Amino acid sequence: MSGLRRPISPAAAVRLVAQRELGARLRTRGFLIGTAVILAVLAGYLLFQTALVSNAERTTVGLTGQAAAIAEPLRAGAEGLGLDVETRRVADAAEGMADVESGDLDVLVSGSPASLRVQVKSELDQQLEAVLTGISRQEVLSAKLVQAGLNPAEVMRDVDAARIQVTSFEEHDPAQGQRIVIALVMMFLLYMGITAYGSLVAQGIVEEKSSRVVEILLSTVRPWHLLLGKVIGLGLTGLVQLAILGVAGLAMASATGALTITGVATTTLLWGLVWYVLGFFLYATVFAAAGSLVSRQEDVQTVLTPVSMVLLVGFIAGFTVVQEPEGTTATVLSLLPPLSPILLPSRIATGSAGALEIVAALVLTLAAIAALTWLGGRVYRAAILRTGSRIRLKDALRA
Repeated sequence: MSGLRRPISPAAAVRLVAQRELGARLRTRGFLIGTAVILAVLAGYLLFQTALVSNAERTTVGLTGQAAAIAEPLRAGAEGLGLDVETRRVADAAEGMADVESGDLDVLVSGSPASLRVQVKSELDQQLEAVLTGISRQEVLSAKLVQAGLNPAEVMRDVDAARIQVTSFEEHDPAQGQRIVIALVMMFLLYMGITAYGSLVAQGIVEEKSSRVVEILLSTVRPWHLLLGKVIGLGLTGLVQLAILGVAGLAMASATGALTITGVATTTLLWGLVWYVLGFFLYATVFAAAGSLVSRQEDVQTVLTPVSMVLLVGFIAGFTVVQEPEGTTATVLSLLPPLSPILLPSRIATGSAGALEIVAALVLTLAAIAALTWLGGRVYRAAILRTGSRIRLKDALRA
Protein backbone atom coordinates (compact mmCIF):
# COMPACT_ATOMS: atom_id res chain seq x y z
CA MET A 1 0.00 0.00 0.00
CA SER A 2 2.94 2.34 0.68
CA GLY A 3 3.83 2.27 -3.01
CA LEU A 4 0.43 3.56 -4.11
CA ARG A 5 0.14 7.22 -5.10
CA ARG A 6 -2.18 9.37 -3.06
CA PRO A 7 -4.91 10.91 -5.26
CA ILE A 8 -4.29 14.57 -6.02
CA SER A 9 -6.68 16.98 -4.31
CA PRO A 10 -8.99 19.22 -6.41
CA ALA A 11 -7.26 22.40 -5.17
CA ALA A 12 -3.83 21.02 -6.00
CA ALA A 13 -4.99 19.88 -9.44
CA VAL A 14 -6.42 23.30 -10.29
CA ARG A 15 -3.28 25.01 -8.97
CA LEU A 16 -0.96 22.82 -11.04
CA VAL A 17 -2.91 23.41 -14.25
CA ALA A 18 -3.08 27.16 -13.57
CA GLN A 19 0.66 27.33 -12.85
CA ARG A 20 1.37 25.41 -16.05
CA GLU A 21 -0.70 27.83 -18.15
CA LEU A 22 0.58 30.95 -16.39
CA GLY A 23 4.24 29.93 -16.59
CA ALA A 24 4.00 28.85 -20.21
CA ARG A 25 2.24 32.04 -21.36
CA LEU A 26 4.33 34.56 -19.39
CA ARG A 27 7.56 33.13 -20.80
CA THR A 28 6.47 33.11 -24.42
CA ARG A 29 8.13 35.53 -26.82
CA GLY A 30 4.69 36.56 -28.04
CA PHE A 31 3.67 37.83 -24.60
CA LEU A 32 6.95 39.66 -23.96
CA ILE A 33 7.28 41.15 -27.43
CA GLY A 34 3.58 42.03 -27.63
CA THR A 35 3.65 43.85 -24.28
CA ALA A 36 6.88 45.68 -25.19
CA VAL A 37 5.49 46.76 -28.57
CA ILE A 38 2.26 48.09 -27.03
CA LEU A 39 4.25 50.04 -24.43
CA ALA A 40 6.54 51.46 -27.13
CA VAL A 41 3.57 52.51 -29.26
CA LEU A 42 1.87 54.05 -26.23
CA ALA A 43 5.02 55.99 -25.27
CA GLY A 44 5.50 57.25 -28.83
CA TYR A 45 1.86 58.27 -29.09
CA LEU A 46 1.94 60.19 -25.79
CA LEU A 47 5.16 62.01 -26.72
CA PHE A 48 3.77 62.86 -30.15
CA GLN A 49 0.50 64.15 -28.71
CA THR A 50 2.30 66.19 -26.05
CA ALA A 51 4.55 67.85 -28.64
CA LEU A 52 1.63 68.38 -31.01
CA VAL A 53 -0.62 69.93 -28.38
CA SER A 54 2.21 72.08 -27.02
CA ASN A 55 3.06 73.44 -30.45
CA ALA A 56 -0.59 73.89 -31.40
CA GLU A 57 -1.50 75.81 -28.22
CA ARG A 58 1.50 78.14 -28.06
CA THR A 59 1.36 81.33 -30.15
CA THR A 60 4.55 83.26 -30.81
CA VAL A 61 3.93 87.01 -31.20
CA GLY A 62 6.60 89.35 -32.54
CA LEU A 63 6.46 92.99 -31.38
CA THR A 64 8.21 95.73 -33.31
CA GLY A 65 8.51 99.49 -32.86
CA GLN A 66 6.13 101.13 -30.37
CA ALA A 67 4.13 97.89 -30.14
CA ALA A 68 6.87 96.47 -27.91
CA ALA A 69 5.25 98.41 -25.05
CA ILE A 70 2.23 96.07 -25.02
CA ALA A 71 4.24 92.92 -24.20
CA GLU A 72 3.20 92.75 -20.55
CA PRO A 73 -0.55 93.56 -21.00
CA LEU A 74 -0.64 91.14 -23.94
CA ARG A 75 0.74 88.26 -21.86
CA ALA A 76 -1.57 89.11 -18.95
CA GLY A 77 -4.65 89.31 -21.16
CA ALA A 78 -3.79 86.07 -22.95
CA GLU A 79 -3.20 84.26 -19.66
CA GLY A 80 -6.62 85.40 -18.45
CA LEU A 81 -8.19 83.65 -21.44
CA GLY A 82 -6.09 80.52 -21.04
CA LEU A 83 -3.89 81.26 -24.07
CA ASP A 84 -0.21 80.35 -24.19
CA VAL A 85 1.46 83.39 -25.77
CA GLU A 86 5.19 83.97 -26.14
CA THR A 87 6.33 87.50 -27.08
CA ARG A 88 9.53 88.38 -28.95
CA ARG A 89 11.10 91.73 -29.68
CA VAL A 90 11.65 92.13 -33.44
CA ALA A 91 14.19 94.65 -34.78
CA ASP A 92 12.19 95.85 -37.79
CA ALA A 93 8.91 95.11 -39.54
CA ALA A 94 10.51 93.63 -42.66
CA GLU A 95 12.36 91.03 -40.62
CA GLY A 96 9.18 90.23 -38.70
CA MET A 97 7.14 89.75 -41.88
CA ALA A 98 9.77 87.34 -43.21
CA ASP A 99 9.58 85.36 -39.95
CA VAL A 100 5.77 85.19 -40.19
CA GLU A 101 5.98 83.97 -43.77
CA SER A 102 8.53 81.30 -42.85
CA GLY A 103 6.56 80.17 -39.79
CA ASP A 104 9.07 81.30 -37.13
CA LEU A 105 6.46 83.76 -35.88
CA ASP A 106 2.71 83.24 -35.72
CA VAL A 107 1.83 86.95 -35.42
CA LEU A 108 3.65 90.24 -35.98
CA VAL A 109 2.30 93.35 -34.20
CA SER A 110 3.47 96.81 -35.16
CA GLY A 111 2.22 100.40 -34.90
CA SER A 112 1.39 102.37 -31.78
CA PRO A 113 -0.53 100.79 -28.84
CA ALA A 114 -3.58 102.89 -29.79
CA SER A 115 -3.42 101.85 -33.45
CA LEU A 116 -2.02 98.34 -33.73
CA ARG A 117 -1.35 96.60 -37.03
CA VAL A 118 -1.25 92.79 -37.14
CA GLN A 119 0.38 90.56 -39.76
CA VAL A 120 -0.43 86.81 -39.88
CA LYS A 121 0.21 84.07 -42.40
CA SER A 122 -3.40 82.96 -42.81
CA GLU A 123 -5.77 83.93 -39.98
CA LEU A 124 -5.65 85.44 -36.50
CA ASP A 125 -6.98 83.53 -33.48
CA GLN A 126 -10.23 85.19 -32.40
CA GLN A 127 -9.32 85.23 -28.71
CA LEU A 128 -5.92 86.76 -29.43
CA GLU A 129 -7.61 89.34 -31.66
CA ALA A 130 -9.94 90.22 -28.78
CA VAL A 131 -6.96 90.72 -26.44
CA LEU A 132 -5.16 93.01 -28.92
CA THR A 133 -8.36 94.93 -29.63
CA GLY A 134 -8.94 95.40 -25.91
CA ILE A 135 -5.40 96.74 -25.41
CA SER A 136 -5.81 99.20 -28.27
CA ARG A 137 -9.21 100.37 -27.02
CA GLN A 138 -7.86 100.85 -23.51
CA GLU A 139 -5.05 103.06 -24.85
CA VAL A 140 -7.58 105.19 -26.76
CA LEU A 141 -9.87 105.36 -23.73
CA SER A 142 -6.99 106.35 -21.44
CA ALA A 143 -6.03 109.19 -23.80
CA LYS A 144 -9.62 110.47 -23.90
CA LEU A 145 -9.92 110.34 -20.11
CA VAL A 146 -6.72 112.35 -19.71
CA GLN A 147 -8.10 114.94 -22.13
CA ALA A 148 -11.27 115.11 -20.00
CA GLY A 149 -9.20 115.64 -16.82
CA LEU A 150 -10.02 112.22 -15.31
CA ASN A 151 -7.65 109.67 -13.81
CA PRO A 152 -7.57 106.66 -16.23
CA ALA A 153 -6.45 104.25 -13.48
CA GLU A 154 -9.41 105.08 -11.24
CA VAL A 155 -11.91 104.89 -14.07
CA MET A 156 -10.56 101.52 -15.27
CA ARG A 157 -10.63 100.20 -11.69
CA ASP A 158 -14.33 101.02 -11.47
CA VAL A 159 -14.94 99.49 -14.90
CA ASP A 160 -13.08 96.28 -14.01
CA ALA A 161 -15.08 95.96 -10.78
CA ALA A 162 -18.31 95.52 -12.76
CA ARG A 163 -19.17 91.81 -12.98
CA ILE A 164 -22.15 89.72 -14.03
CA GLN A 165 -23.44 87.04 -11.68
CA VAL A 166 -23.68 83.54 -13.14
CA THR A 167 -25.45 80.61 -11.47
CA SER A 168 -25.69 77.05 -12.81
CA PHE A 169 -27.59 73.91 -11.87
CA GLU A 170 -24.59 71.65 -12.48
CA GLU A 171 -20.95 72.24 -11.65
CA HIS A 172 -18.73 72.33 -14.72
CA ASP A 173 -16.02 69.67 -14.75
CA PRO A 174 -12.94 71.05 -16.55
CA ALA A 175 -11.44 67.55 -16.67
CA GLN A 176 -14.41 65.99 -18.48
CA GLY A 177 -12.41 65.63 -21.69
CA GLN A 178 -9.69 63.67 -19.92
CA ARG A 179 -12.31 61.52 -18.19
CA ILE A 180 -13.75 60.55 -21.57
CA VAL A 181 -10.29 59.67 -22.92
CA ILE A 182 -9.57 57.50 -19.85
CA ALA A 183 -12.95 55.78 -20.25
CA LEU A 184 -12.30 55.01 -23.92
CA VAL A 185 -8.80 53.68 -23.24
CA MET A 186 -10.03 51.42 -20.44
CA MET A 187 -12.93 50.19 -22.56
CA PHE A 188 -10.53 49.31 -25.38
CA LEU A 189 -8.11 47.48 -23.05
CA LEU A 190 -10.91 45.47 -21.45
CA TYR A 191 -12.43 44.52 -24.79
CA MET A 192 -9.08 43.46 -26.24
CA GLY A 193 -8.01 41.63 -23.06
CA ILE A 194 -11.19 39.61 -22.62
CA THR A 195 -11.44 38.80 -26.34
CA ALA A 196 -7.77 37.87 -26.78
CA TYR A 197 -7.35 35.70 -23.69
CA GLY A 198 -10.81 34.21 -24.00
CA SER A 199 -9.89 33.09 -27.51
CA LEU A 200 -6.64 31.62 -26.16
CA VAL A 201 -8.69 29.44 -23.81
CA ALA A 202 -10.65 28.03 -26.75
CA GLN A 203 -7.56 27.60 -28.96
CA GLY A 204 -5.67 25.84 -26.16
CA ILE A 205 -8.54 23.42 -25.64
CA VAL A 206 -8.76 22.60 -29.35
CA GLU A 207 -4.99 22.12 -29.50
CA GLU A 208 -5.02 19.69 -26.58
CA LYS A 209 -8.05 17.94 -28.00
CA SER A 210 -6.64 17.50 -31.53
CA SER A 211 -3.26 16.27 -30.21
CA ARG A 212 -4.92 13.89 -27.73
CA VAL A 213 -3.00 15.52 -24.88
CA VAL A 214 -6.30 16.08 -23.08
CA GLU A 215 -6.80 12.33 -22.77
CA ILE A 216 -3.52 12.06 -20.86
CA LEU A 217 -4.38 15.03 -18.66
CA LEU A 218 -7.85 13.69 -17.87
CA SER A 219 -6.33 10.43 -16.69
CA THR A 220 -4.86 12.44 -13.81
CA VAL A 221 -7.31 15.27 -13.21
CA ARG A 222 -11.04 15.67 -13.66
CA PRO A 223 -12.53 17.83 -16.45
CA TRP A 224 -13.63 20.51 -13.98
CA HIS A 225 -10.12 20.78 -12.55
CA LEU A 226 -8.55 21.05 -16.00
CA LEU A 227 -11.06 23.66 -17.16
CA LEU A 228 -10.84 25.81 -14.03
CA GLY A 229 -7.04 25.64 -13.94
CA LYS A 230 -6.77 26.68 -17.57
CA VAL A 231 -9.19 29.57 -17.07
CA ILE A 232 -7.39 30.82 -13.94
CA GLY A 233 -3.94 30.52 -15.54
CA LEU A 234 -4.84 32.42 -18.69
CA GLY A 235 -6.91 34.92 -16.73
CA LEU A 236 -3.93 35.74 -14.53
CA THR A 237 -1.76 36.12 -17.64
CA GLY A 238 -4.16 38.69 -19.05
CA LEU A 239 -4.40 40.41 -15.66
CA VAL A 240 -0.61 40.75 -15.48
CA GLN A 241 -0.46 42.26 -18.96
CA LEU A 242 -3.36 44.64 -18.29
CA ALA A 243 -1.75 45.76 -15.02
CA ILE A 244 1.61 46.36 -16.75
CA LEU A 245 0.01 48.38 -19.55
CA GLY A 246 -2.24 50.31 -17.17
CA VAL A 247 0.46 51.25 -14.65
CA ALA A 248 3.06 52.05 -17.31
CA GLY A 249 0.55 54.03 -19.36
CA LEU A 250 -0.55 55.98 -16.28
CA ALA A 251 3.06 56.79 -15.37
CA MET A 252 3.95 57.88 -18.92
CA ALA A 253 0.79 59.99 -19.29
CA SER A 254 1.51 61.77 -16.01
CA ALA A 255 5.20 62.29 -16.84
CA THR A 256 4.43 63.82 -20.24
CA GLY A 257 1.72 66.06 -18.84
CA ALA A 258 -0.95 64.46 -21.03
CA LEU A 259 -2.85 63.45 -17.88
CA THR A 260 -3.54 65.76 -14.94
CA ILE A 261 -6.32 63.84 -13.13
CA THR A 262 -4.18 60.93 -11.92
CA GLY A 263 -6.61 60.16 -9.08
CA VAL A 264 -9.43 59.45 -11.52
CA ALA A 265 -7.12 57.42 -13.76
CA THR A 266 -5.83 55.32 -10.83
CA THR A 267 -9.37 54.61 -9.61
CA THR A 268 -10.43 53.67 -13.14
CA LEU A 269 -7.42 51.35 -13.49
CA LEU A 270 -8.22 49.56 -10.22
CA TRP A 271 -11.88 49.14 -11.20
CA GLY A 272 -10.72 48.06 -14.66
CA LEU A 273 -8.64 45.24 -13.16
CA VAL A 274 -11.62 44.13 -11.07
CA TRP A 275 -13.95 44.14 -14.06
CA TYR A 276 -11.39 42.38 -16.23
CA VAL A 277 -11.37 39.49 -13.76
CA LEU A 278 -15.16 39.39 -13.66
CA GLY A 279 -15.49 39.77 -17.43
CA PHE A 280 -12.91 37.11 -18.15
CA PHE A 281 -14.57 34.57 -15.86
CA LEU A 282 -17.94 35.51 -17.33
CA TYR A 283 -16.79 34.69 -20.86
CA ALA A 284 -13.91 32.23 -20.36
CA THR A 285 -16.02 29.14 -19.68
CA VAL A 286 -18.26 30.09 -22.61
CA PHE A 287 -15.17 30.32 -24.84
CA ALA A 288 -13.98 27.00 -23.40
CA ALA A 289 -17.33 25.32 -24.05
CA ALA A 290 -17.36 26.65 -27.61
CA GLY A 291 -13.80 25.42 -28.20
CA SER A 292 -14.61 21.94 -26.90
CA LEU A 293 -17.26 21.53 -29.62
CA VAL A 294 -14.64 21.33 -32.41
CA SER A 295 -11.45 19.35 -32.97
CA ARG A 296 -9.64 21.50 -35.55
CA GLN A 297 -8.11 24.97 -35.21
CA GLU A 298 -9.68 26.10 -38.49
CA ASP A 299 -13.14 25.54 -36.98
CA VAL A 300 -12.49 27.60 -33.85
CA GLN A 301 -13.55 30.99 -35.24
CA THR A 302 -16.87 29.55 -36.40
CA VAL A 303 -17.92 28.58 -32.88
CA LEU A 304 -16.40 31.68 -31.27
CA THR A 305 -18.11 34.22 -33.54
CA PRO A 306 -21.42 34.39 -31.56
CA VAL A 307 -19.53 35.00 -28.31
CA SER A 308 -17.20 37.54 -29.90
CA MET A 309 -20.17 39.39 -31.40
CA VAL A 310 -21.65 39.98 -27.94
CA LEU A 311 -18.37 41.53 -26.81
CA LEU A 312 -18.19 43.59 -30.01
CA VAL A 313 -21.72 44.92 -29.43
CA GLY A 314 -20.66 46.02 -25.94
CA PHE A 315 -17.54 47.70 -27.33
CA ILE A 316 -19.49 49.60 -30.00
CA ALA A 317 -22.20 50.57 -27.52
CA GLY A 318 -19.46 51.91 -25.29
CA PHE A 319 -18.86 54.89 -27.57
CA THR A 320 -22.46 55.98 -27.05
CA VAL A 321 -22.29 55.28 -23.32
CA VAL A 322 -19.17 57.43 -22.92
CA GLN A 323 -20.83 60.37 -24.67
CA GLU A 324 -24.06 60.12 -22.64
CA PRO A 325 -23.01 58.22 -19.50
CA GLU A 326 -25.92 59.44 -17.35
CA GLY A 327 -28.67 58.54 -19.83
CA THR A 328 -31.18 55.77 -19.22
CA THR A 329 -29.82 53.68 -22.10
CA ALA A 330 -26.27 53.88 -20.76
CA THR A 331 -27.40 52.97 -17.25
CA VAL A 332 -29.45 49.96 -18.35
CA LEU A 333 -26.80 48.61 -20.74
CA SER A 334 -24.05 48.90 -18.12
CA LEU A 335 -26.12 46.79 -15.69
CA LEU A 336 -26.56 43.89 -18.14
CA PRO A 337 -24.02 41.17 -17.21
CA PRO A 338 -22.78 40.48 -20.78
CA LEU A 339 -21.97 44.19 -21.23
CA SER A 340 -21.11 45.32 -17.69
CA PRO A 341 -17.38 44.39 -17.84
CA ILE A 342 -16.94 46.67 -20.88
CA LEU A 343 -19.33 49.52 -20.09
CA LEU A 344 -19.42 50.03 -16.33
CA PRO A 345 -15.71 50.95 -15.91
CA SER A 346 -16.26 53.62 -18.57
CA ARG A 347 -19.15 55.11 -16.60
CA ILE A 348 -17.03 54.95 -13.44
CA ALA A 349 -14.31 56.92 -15.23
CA THR A 350 -16.77 59.64 -16.24
CA GLY A 351 -18.10 59.83 -12.67
CA SER A 352 -21.62 58.80 -13.71
CA ALA A 353 -21.96 55.40 -12.01
CA GLY A 354 -23.35 55.57 -8.48
CA ALA A 355 -22.48 53.16 -5.68
CA LEU A 356 -25.87 51.43 -5.94
CA GLU A 357 -25.43 50.87 -9.68
CA ILE A 358 -21.94 49.42 -9.16
CA VAL A 359 -23.20 47.03 -6.47
CA ALA A 360 -26.15 45.98 -8.64
CA ALA A 361 -23.86 45.32 -11.62
CA LEU A 362 -21.47 43.29 -9.44
CA VAL A 363 -24.29 41.12 -8.05
CA LEU A 364 -25.83 40.51 -11.48
CA THR A 365 -22.44 39.71 -13.04
CA LEU A 366 -21.49 37.27 -10.27
CA ALA A 367 -24.84 35.51 -10.70
CA ALA A 368 -24.27 35.32 -14.46
CA ILE A 369 -20.75 33.94 -13.88
CA ALA A 370 -22.15 31.16 -11.69
CA ALA A 371 -24.81 30.24 -14.24
CA LEU A 372 -22.52 30.34 -17.29
CA THR A 373 -19.75 28.45 -15.47
CA TRP A 374 -22.16 25.64 -14.68
CA LEU A 375 -23.51 25.59 -18.23
CA GLY A 376 -20.11 25.91 -19.90
CA GLY A 377 -18.61 23.25 -17.64
CA ARG A 378 -21.39 20.86 -18.55
CA VAL A 379 -20.78 21.34 -22.27
CA TYR A 380 -17.01 21.05 -21.81
CA ARG A 381 -17.29 17.82 -19.82
CA ALA A 382 -19.56 16.26 -22.42
CA ALA A 383 -17.60 17.33 -25.51
CA ILE A 384 -13.93 17.41 -24.54
CA LEU A 385 -13.21 13.75 -25.35
CA ARG A 386 -15.33 13.60 -28.50
CA THR A 387 -13.33 14.08 -31.68
CA GLY A 388 -14.21 14.20 -35.34
CA SER A 389 -16.86 16.50 -36.76
CA ARG A 390 -18.21 19.51 -34.93
CA ILE A 391 -20.51 18.65 -32.02
CA ARG A 392 -23.82 20.45 -31.84
CA LEU A 393 -24.47 22.41 -28.67
CA LYS A 394 -27.83 20.69 -28.26
CA ASP A 395 -26.18 17.25 -28.31
CA ALA A 396 -23.50 18.32 -25.79
CA LEU A 397 -26.15 19.64 -23.39
CA ARG A 398 -28.24 16.53 -23.79
CA ALA A 399 -25.23 14.28 -23.09
